Amino acid sequence: MANNGRRSVKQKKGPTIGTGGHGRKALEGKGPTPKAEDRPYHKAHKNKQLAERSAAKRAPGARSAGARSGPKGRATEEVVTGRNSVVEALRAGIPAKALHVAIRIEMDDRVKESLKIAAERGIPLLETGKPELDRMTDDAIHQGLVLQIPPYEYQDAYELAEETVEGWKKGHIANAPLFVALDGITDPRNLGAIIRSVSAFSGHGVIVPERRSVGVTASAWKTSAGAAVRVPVARAANLNNTLKAFKNMGIYVLGLDGDGDVSLPDLALAGEPVCIVVGSEGKGLSRLVRENCDQIVSIPIDSAMESLNASMAVGISLYEISRQRAVK
Repeated sequence: MANNGRRSVKQKKGPTIGTGGHGRKALEGKGPTPKAEDRPYHKAHKNKQLAERSAAKRAPGARSAGARSGPKGRATEEVVTGRNSVVEALRAGIPAKALHVAIRIEMDDRVKESLKIAAERGIPLLETGKPELDRMTDDAIHQGLVLQIPPYEYQDAYELAEETVEGWKKGHIANAPLFVALDGITDPRNLGAIIRSVSAFSGHGVIVPERRSVGVTASAWKTSAGAAVRVPVARAANLNNTLKAFKNMGIYVLGLDGDGDVSLPDLALAGEPVCIVVGSEGKGLSRLVRENCDQIVSIPIDSAMESLNASMAVGISLYEISRQRAVK
């Protein structure tokens, strides 16, 4: 078949200029799409973070919302959140650093009373945005009100005892020194009730260990019903060493326990300088603390009742000591 004089020419393809591999990553793709909860911009990611924070708060040993950790992990600042809690704290006269109020907060009687008490006491009122309030409270429910509590200034246990003994010997203090030391108590309401009893029966101070012990929180302030202003709370770096130092000063250390050597009505040391040591309701006195006590004192109770609440046991003991001192 004729090709009409045309001849097909097959051209050879020559080399082309490439990218040198610079586009290889773009060709590889970005892999599978991440889950919604792993995408920072997605709502599910924030919900996951909130759930993890809530779980951390419920975990054993987790600090309460509002506590700020300072050097060596000590709580240096606390906040009271929620309208009911804030107004009750202000009514109780708890020292406050500032009252944070949400911008454009919906007013009710609790908010109005909180603002009124804060103004009367000269507490700074700070209008604060919701994001900042959420940050201050670790996303706890605050209802637009956050009361900032300054850290409590603890005295040194040894210095407090030394000053009290010296003042008693010189006649500046009428009653013999009377202290209460806490061993393993972690409930701030117990501490507040104990402070209240110490104030009611002319005690001179409460001793708390630095570690594994309750501190003066907003809850303790409130339970003390203002007594925390009058009764000093001192910290002991090591409770056992502090009790030994007390004994060297002439202070008798009396441990409270149901299996005591001496019944409280028969206590012969009531008129002497005394430090009452109370343990937790579950575990009682620790072994070393028990060994450092001069006497273990028991409170006679009905056999049907196994034990007394720590603050109640302290209140009964302080009353009996006060009664015996008044008789003598």
